[in-house]
Amino acid sequence: MNLIGERTRMNANLKKSIKVSLKPADIKRSMKDMATPEAARQDVSQFQHLAGKYLTFLLGNEAYAIPVLKVREIIRMIPITAVPQMPDYIKGVLNLRGKIVPVVDLRLRFGIGTGAVTDRTCIVVVQLQSRAKRELLMGMVVDEVEEVLNINAGDIQETPDFGVSVDTSYILGMAMVKGKVKAILDIQKVVAAETIETAAEAGLTQ
Repeated sequence: MNLIGERTRMNANLKKSIKVSLKPADIKRSMKDMATPEAARQDVSQFQHLAGKYLTFLLGNEAYAIPVLKVREIIRMIPITAVPQMPDYIKGVLNLRGKIVPVVDLRLRFGIGTGAVTDRTCIVVVQLQSRAKRELLMGMVVDEVEEVLNINAGDIQETPDFGVSVDTSYILGMAMVKGKVKAILDIQKVVAAETIETAAEAGLTQ
């Protein structure tokens, strides 16, 4: 038996299994769970800290929500400068009034695949914090911005358990608003702050 070859295959399979992201189909399957009486009876106090105003946007047919207070601005697609040796979901950096802002393609980050750029495609610029509590800006490419709405604690359910192979660490909960499910994102965990810092620093040399 070729032990080296077998070990390489095992490592490849393991790497593949731990990097699966939450797909839109997974979110759709969660809708039935959220509508059950058992889900409705849960203690909403655990989600009180998540209640507030959110900006919602689309990736494909699925809706996501981020806190309005984290949003700095929304801009149309503009030229993005590629940065070498970055993950594929880091599209590059843009110059926003003299400030270098790394740009993340959320479709690629979530494993949805690429989509066509339309007149509704835009970049949502959000504010993050580095480990040193320094302000960082990150642009997120989304298919379409929906609206700003209030999400109450009673609208929020726990993120369903999709198994150990599905990464849901960046999802704070699932909100049912106007009959539609919206995944509430923790933008601090969508992309590691260290990756954003590295991309911004690399962008200064481009």
